[in-house]
Amino acid sequence: MNELLWPVMLAVNFGFILFSYKMFGRPGLYAWVPLAAIVSNIQVIKLVELFGITATLGNIVYASSFLVTDILSEMYGKKQAEKAVFIGLFSLVAMTVLMNLALWFTPAPDDFTQDSLANIFGFMPRIAAASLLAYLVSQLHDVWAYDFWRRRFPGLRRIWLRNNASTMVSQFIDSTVFTVLAFWGVFPPAVLVQIFWTTYLLKWVVGVADTPFIYLARHWFDQGKIPGTDTAA
Repeated sequence: MNELLWPVMLAVNFGFILFSYKMFGRPGLYAWVPLAAIVSNIQVIKLVELFGITATLGNIVYASSFLVTDILSEMYGKKQAEKAVFIGLFSLVAMTVLMNLALWFTPAPDDFTQDSLANIFGFMPRIAAASLLAYLVSQLHDVWAYDFWRRRFPGLRRIWLRNNASTMVSQFIDSTVFTVLAFWGVFPPAVLVQIFWTTYLLKWVVGVADTPFIYLARHWFDQGKIPGTDTAA
Protein backbone atom coordinates (compact mmCIF):
# COMPACT_ATOMS: atom_id res chain seq x y z
CA MET A 1 0.00 0.00 0.00
CA ASN A 2 2.83 2.42 0.87
CA GLU A 3 4.44 1.86 -2.50
CA LEU A 4 1.19 3.00 -4.16
CA LEU A 5 0.71 6.01 -1.90
CA TRP A 6 4.27 7.27 -2.33
CA PRO A 7 3.94 8.29 -6.03
CA VAL A 8 0.50 9.71 -5.25
CA MET A 9 2.01 11.96 -2.59
CA LEU A 10 4.77 12.87 -5.02
CA ALA A 11 2.25 13.94 -7.67
CA VAL A 12 0.11 15.81 -5.13
CA ASN A 13 3.13 17.79 -3.88
CA PHE A 14 4.21 18.81 -7.36
CA GLY A 15 0.60 19.54 -8.28
CA PHE A 16 0.20 21.91 -5.34
CA ILE A 17 3.41 23.72 -6.27
CA LEU A 18 2.33 24.26 -9.87
CA PHE A 19 -1.20 25.23 -8.82
CA SER A 20 0.18 27.79 -6.36
CA TYR A 21 2.51 29.18 -9.01
CA LYS A 22 -0.17 29.32 -11.69
CA MET A 23 -2.66 31.05 -9.39
CA PHE A 24 -0.44 33.43 -7.43
CA GLY A 25 2.82 33.70 -9.36
CA ARG A 26 6.03 34.25 -7.43
CA PRO A 27 4.28 34.83 -4.06
CA GLY A 28 2.75 31.38 -4.44
CA LEU A 29 6.23 29.86 -4.55
CA TYR A 30 7.27 31.87 -1.51
CA ALA A 31 4.22 30.53 0.32
CA TRP A 32 5.12 26.93 -0.46
CA VAL A 33 8.63 27.09 1.02
CA PRO A 34 7.65 27.61 4.70
CA LEU A 35 4.71 25.24 4.25
CA ALA A 36 7.04 22.50 2.99
CA ALA A 37 9.60 23.19 5.71
CA ILE A 38 7.04 22.91 8.50
CA VAL A 39 5.08 19.96 7.11
CA SER A 40 8.22 17.95 6.35
CA ASN A 41 9.53 18.45 9.88
CA ILE A 42 6.25 17.11 11.25
CA GLN A 43 6.06 14.18 8.84
CA VAL A 44 9.70 13.23 9.45
CA ILE A 45 8.86 11.66 12.81
CA LYS A 46 6.79 8.98 11.07
CA LEU A 47 8.72 5.94 9.84
CA VAL A 48 7.34 3.87 6.98
CA GLU A 49 8.41 0.85 4.98
CA LEU A 50 9.00 1.69 1.30
CA PHE A 51 10.34 -0.71 -1.30
CA GLY A 52 11.90 -2.88 1.39
CA ILE A 53 13.61 -0.06 3.30
CA THR A 54 12.65 1.97 6.36
CA ALA A 55 12.38 5.67 5.62
CA THR A 56 10.98 8.86 7.07
CA LEU A 57 7.82 10.23 5.50
CA GLY A 58 8.91 13.85 5.17
CA ASN A 59 11.35 13.32 2.32
CA ILE A 60 8.90 14.12 -0.50
CA VAL A 61 7.62 17.38 0.94
CA TYR A 62 11.09 18.52 1.94
CA ALA A 63 12.68 17.62 -1.40
CA SER A 64 9.90 19.44 -3.26
CA SER A 65 11.24 22.72 -1.89
CA PHE A 66 14.27 22.28 -4.16
CA LEU A 67 11.89 22.42 -7.14
CA VAL A 68 10.55 25.73 -5.85
CA THR A 69 13.97 27.36 -5.48
CA ASP A 70 14.97 26.05 -8.91
CA ILE A 71 11.86 27.61 -10.48
CA LEU A 72 12.64 30.88 -8.73
CA SER A 73 16.26 30.74 -9.91
CA GLU A 74 15.21 29.92 -13.48
CA MET A 75 12.57 32.60 -13.84
CA TYR A 76 13.48 35.33 -11.35
CA GLY A 77 17.16 34.96 -10.53
CA LYS A 78 19.43 33.92 -7.68
CA LYS A 79 18.44 36.63 -5.18
CA GLN A 80 14.76 35.69 -5.31
CA ALA A 81 15.59 32.03 -4.67
CA GLU A 82 17.82 32.98 -1.73
CA LYS A 83 14.94 35.04 -0.33
CA ALA A 84 12.75 31.93 -0.37
CA VAL A 85 15.44 29.94 1.47
CA PHE A 86 15.58 32.47 4.30
CA ILE A 87 11.78 32.59 4.47
CA GLY A 88 11.82 28.82 4.97
CA LEU A 89 14.57 29.04 7.61
CA PHE A 90 12.66 31.72 9.51
CA SER A 91 9.51 29.60 9.46
CA LEU A 92 11.37 26.60 10.92
CA VAL A 93 12.92 28.65 13.71
CA ALA A 94 9.63 30.39 14.54
CA MET A 95 7.68 27.11 14.57
CA THR A 96 10.24 25.40 16.80
CA VAL A 97 10.31 28.27 19.29
CA LEU A 98 6.55 28.87 19.39
CA MET A 99 5.57 25.20 19.72
CA ASN A 100 8.16 24.52 22.41
CA LEU A 101 6.94 27.58 24.32
CA ALA A 102 3.43 26.14 24.07
CA LEU A 103 4.67 22.91 25.65
CA TRP A 104 5.89 24.80 28.71
CA PHE A 105 2.34 25.79 29.59
CA THR A 106 0.87 23.53 32.26
CA PRO A 107 -2.03 21.66 30.63
CA ALA A 108 -5.48 21.58 32.17
CA PRO A 109 -6.37 18.42 34.12
CA ASP A 110 -8.64 17.18 31.34
CA ASP A 111 -6.20 18.00 28.52
CA PHE A 112 -5.18 14.99 26.42
CA THR A 113 -2.95 16.68 23.81
CA GLN A 114 0.22 17.48 25.78
CA ASP A 115 1.98 14.16 25.25
CA SER A 116 1.08 14.06 21.57
CA LEU A 117 2.29 17.61 20.99
CA ALA A 118 5.49 16.86 22.90
CA ASN A 119 6.15 13.85 20.68
CA ILE A 120 5.74 15.97 17.55
CA PHE A 121 7.19 19.34 18.49
CA GLY A 122 9.43 18.60 21.46
CA PHE A 123 12.53 18.28 19.30
CA MET A 124 15.78 17.46 21.00
CA PRO A 125 18.15 20.44 20.57
CA ARG A 126 20.63 18.35 18.60
CA ILE A 127 18.01 17.15 16.10
CA ALA A 128 16.55 20.62 15.67
CA ALA A 129 19.99 22.18 15.16
CA ALA A 130 20.95 19.48 12.66
CA SER A 131 17.74 20.02 10.70
CA LEU A 132 18.16 23.80 10.57
CA LEU A 133 21.82 23.72 9.55
CA ALA A 134 21.25 21.02 6.92
CA TYR A 135 18.37 23.04 5.48
CA LEU A 136 20.36 26.28 5.31
CA VAL A 137 23.56 24.82 3.84
CA SER A 138 21.88 22.57 1.27
CA GLN A 139 19.32 25.13 0.10
CA LEU A 140 21.87 27.92 -0.30
CA HIS A 141 24.12 25.53 -2.21
CA ASP A 142 21.21 24.60 -4.47
CA VAL A 143 20.56 28.24 -5.29
CA TRP A 144 24.25 28.91 -5.95
CA ALA A 145 24.69 25.73 -8.02
CA TYR A 146 21.62 26.37 -10.17
CA ASP A 147 22.84 29.86 -10.98
CA PHE A 148 26.34 28.44 -11.68
CA TRP A 149 25.05 25.86 -14.16
CA ARG A 150 22.56 28.26 -15.73
CA ARG A 151 25.35 30.69 -16.63
CA ARG A 152 27.44 27.90 -18.16
CA PHE A 153 24.62 25.99 -19.83
CA PRO A 154 21.89 28.51 -20.75
CA GLY A 155 18.85 27.80 -22.84
CA LEU A 156 15.64 25.86 -22.40
CA ARG A 157 17.11 22.55 -23.52
CA ARG A 158 19.61 22.57 -20.64
CA ILE A 159 17.09 23.13 -17.84
CA TRP A 160 17.20 19.40 -17.02
CA LEU A 161 20.98 19.59 -16.56
CA ARG A 162 21.08 22.56 -14.22
CA ASN A 163 18.01 21.35 -12.31
CA ASN A 164 19.44 17.90 -11.62
CA ALA A 165 23.08 18.92 -11.24
CA SER A 166 22.20 21.42 -8.54
CA THR A 167 19.56 19.36 -6.76
CA MET A 168 21.44 16.03 -6.59
CA VAL A 169 24.51 17.55 -4.96
CA SER A 170 22.44 19.74 -2.64
CA GLN A 171 20.43 16.79 -1.41
CA PHE A 172 23.67 14.86 -0.88
CA ILE A 173 24.91 17.73 1.30
CA ASP A 174 21.60 17.88 3.17
CA SER A 175 21.58 14.15 3.96
CA THR A 176 25.23 14.20 5.00
CA VAL A 177 24.99 17.21 7.30
CA PHE A 178 21.79 16.04 8.98
CA THR A 179 22.85 12.41 9.44
CA VAL A 180 26.26 13.27 10.89
CA LEU A 181 25.11 16.07 13.19
CA ALA A 182 21.96 14.34 14.39
CA PHE A 183 23.14 10.76 14.83
CA TRP A 184 26.95 10.66 15.10
CA GLY A 185 27.77 8.75 18.27
CA VAL A 186 24.16 7.65 18.65
CA PHE A 187 24.24 4.83 16.09
CA PRO A 188 27.12 2.66 14.86
CA PRO A 189 28.81 3.83 11.62
CA ALA A 190 27.13 1.06 9.61
CA VAL A 191 23.70 2.28 10.71
CA LEU A 192 24.64 5.88 9.90
CA VAL A 193 25.59 4.84 6.39
CA GLN A 194 22.27 3.03 5.97
CA ILE A 195 20.29 6.03 7.21
CA PHE A 196 22.20 8.31 4.85
CA TRP A 197 21.78 6.22 1.71
CA THR A 198 18.12 5.38 2.20
CA THR A 199 17.33 9.04 2.85
CA TYR A 200 19.37 10.28 -0.08
CA LEU A 201 17.99 7.67 -2.47
CA LEU A 202 14.40 8.80 -1.93
CA LYS A 203 15.37 12.46 -2.27
CA TRP A 204 17.24 11.60 -5.47
CA VAL A 205 14.11 10.02 -6.94
CA VAL A 206 12.09 13.12 -6.06
CA GLY A 207 14.76 15.30 -7.67
CA VAL A 208 14.62 13.37 -10.93
CA ALA A 209 10.82 13.32 -10.94
CA ASP A 210 10.52 17.10 -10.63
CA THR A 211 12.28 17.81 -13.96
CA PRO A 212 9.14 17.83 -16.16
CA PHE A 213 7.44 20.20 -13.74
CA ILE A 214 10.11 22.89 -14.01
CA TYR A 215 9.77 22.70 -17.81
CA LEU A 216 6.01 23.18 -17.46
CA ALA A 217 6.52 26.13 -15.12
CA ARG A 218 8.92 27.69 -17.61
CA HIS A 219 6.42 27.14 -20.44
CA TRP A 220 3.67 28.92 -18.48
CA PHE A 221 6.07 31.74 -17.67
CA ASP A 222 7.12 32.22 -21.31
CA GLN A 223 3.47 32.17 -22.42
CA GLY A 224 2.59 34.91 -19.93
CA LYS A 225 0.24 32.64 -18.00
CA ILE A 226 1.82 33.44 -14.61
CA PRO A 227 0.66 36.49 -12.61
CA GLY A 228 3.37 39.17 -12.45
CA THR A 229 5.59 37.83 -15.24
CA ASP A 230 6.55 41.38 -16.10
CA THR A 231 8.56 41.50 -12.84
CA ALA A 232 10.99 38.81 -13.94
CA ALA A 233 14.69 39.35 -13.31
